[in-house]
Amino acid sequence: MRILASIIRGAVALAVLALQAGAHADDVKHYRFAHDQQLNSGYSVAYDIFSARLKELSKGTMLVDQYPGAQLGQEPQILQLVKSGDIDFAIVSSANTSTISPQAGVMSLHFLFRNEDHIVKALGDEKVFAAIRDMIDGTVQGIHAIGLGTQGFRYMYGKKEVQKADDVKGYKVRVQATATEDTMFPAYGAQTVHMPFGSVYTSLQTGVVDFAENGMNVYLINRHYEVAPVISMTEHEANNAILWISDKLWQSLSAEQKQWVMTAARDVSTQEPKRGFDLEHAAAIKLEKMGVKIVKDVDKAGFQKIADPYLDKLAHDLGPHAEKIKDLIKATN
Repeated sequence: MRILASIIRGAVALAVLALQAGAHADDVKHYRFAHDQQLNSGYSVAYDIFSARLKELSKGTMLVDQYPGAQLGQEPQILQLVKSGDIDFAIVSSANTSTISPQAGVMSLHFLFRNEDHIVKALGDEKVFAAIRDMIDGTVQGIHAIGLGTQGFRYMYGKKEVQKADDVKGYKVRVQATATEDTMFPAYGAQTVHMPFGSVYTSLQTGVVDFAENGMNVYLINRHYEVAPVISMTEHEANNAILWISDKLWQSLSAEQKQWVMTAARDVSTQEPKRGFDLEHAAAIKLEKMGVKIVKDVDKAGFQKIADPYLDKLAHDLGPHAEKIKDLIKATN
């Protein structure tokens, strides 16, 4: 009888453990985080910061899985999938955000950001983030901005050097889908061409476009130097991005879970920009060692002279949210 009692007690204990393990497993949720860049990019850094912090705060109950390299679609498609609730989290360029909220084009205004330090401070500023959050909440349904990030400045690259604005006159430049780009590049004399990021390599290779423009690390990890071996440091605009959550997920979270999400997203805003620029600097060193020509003596003042008269007008034309964001960024010291 004692042996039987022991067996029964052991069976009961195992059953309790199994039930506890099952309950714990049920508490763990996995979420999808999408972006269109490769690993070792500013976007994957944002994922690393966000997912690690959320895992820590939730004690392992909220786990975020990364889907990089446009596995779930290019940026405009990713935004739509977040809105529909089919993707939980994403990071998407502020320029492509203008496909759902045109006023987001304010972040692509040329020469709005003065230097690297200005970008880092502005993106980490609570007032700047709050203005961007309010812009999204006031203009788009189904999606919420929860943080900010950057992949540095954008530079022009192709088979030719760009030392001054005249060097792009008459040439075709692939740009992001925002009204600010469609105004500014023609102001320099260039022709604008829109296409998904995934088509840029082939378009440069075949001559569909003469130039593209993006960050140094993006240029490196996507191997655009193979078909566009000259990159010119125009620094004409910041390469910024917005971190997103779907409203479907947001509404399903408890107040505590929402706080965890916002704390993790705040870490992205304050930590990723510096790390994004670290990637930019490392990419430049690597590219130079590979023999890629980096044109550093660009007449940025000449570009800026053309761009400056458009700065306030474009922000005004975009709308009141855009004007407020522009003023807050310019005031950041």
